[in-house]
Amino acid sequence: MVTSWPRNLAGPGVSARRLAERITKMSGGRIEVEVFAAGEIVPALSVFDAVSTGVAEMAHTASFYWIGKLPASIFFTTAPFGLDPIEHQAWIFEGGGQELWDELYAPFGVKGFIAGNTGPSMGGWFRNEVKSLSDMKGLRIRVQGVGAEVYARLGATPVTLAPGDLEPALERGAIDAAELLAPVNDVSLELQRQAKFYYAPGFNKPNGAAEALVARSAFENLPEDLRAIIANACEAEHSAGLADAEKGNAEATERLAGEGVRVSLFPADVMAAARIAARDVISETGAKDALSGRIVESYRAALERGRYWASLQAAMTRSLKSA
Repeated sequence: MVTSWPRNLAGPGVSARRLAERITKMSGGRIEVEVFAAGEIVPALSVFDAVSTGVAEMAHTASFYWIGKLPASIFFTTAPFGLDPIEHQAWIFEGGGQELWDELYAPFGVKGFIAGNTGPSMGGWFRNEVKSLSDMKGLRIRVQGVGAEVYARLGATPVTLAPGDLEPALERGAIDAAELLAPVNDVSLELQRQAKFYYAPGFNKPNGAAEALVARSAFENLPEDLRAIIANACEAEHSAGLADAEKGNAEATERLAGEGVRVSLFPADVMAAARIAARDVISETGAKDALSGRIVESYRAALERGRYWASLQAAMTRSLKSA
């Protein structure tokens, strides 16, 4: 199993290792999964092609990396101002998301599963304070997926970098800001050493679903019980990843506060412009072809269905926490 992560990176790197161990153990050793960190066999952003061409039988990664090849792939990890982790899980398992995912990847001989989750992301680390939308102009920010296009429309210059390259890029001044994942993942890469302005919310990534990729031919040639083991192991890792994220993010934010890092909210004009840009980019993604249109329609329907329930849950949580 090739991955897009440094070995044992908090969150997805740990999920990859744990998923491999889970499949091996659940199968009684009938399937042995060996994990390779990013760059050990193929680069971080080449794992989809590695599985598609038979270089590897599995990968652990995130679907938004394939936006250049498959623009609608983003929705199987996250989309700006989109579904949260629980809403996304409901869409994948109960709302037709998995079937659309299978259809999208089928021409490449690849099957995807959600297999880990880092939870909602933060807005990222910035070397300088963001006071208004004008501060986005010319900003060199590491950002991936459709979020790159959103930032471009705000006037920024998106940069694609693998997670392990972020801290040195900030140190050299090659980038002005970096968006990764949630606090526990950011802290594991010591991003706070190079940038002291930490922003929220992570409007580009309200969900952090990782994907396991399996070569479709290899998967379909397995007996039914082993196919079920892989599917169930991925589902179990999704839940385990969320639990890890909740605990780890609480600890990481305490650590950051102790180091004097101040978390700030993005200015209102940044949020308003980002929401408009995200809406337009997603609509354009849906217009690319019929399948992309069906994916966008299904995703937006899931978001709309859950809107009232989400607001009610938020109100209940505030009431319970303040009681």
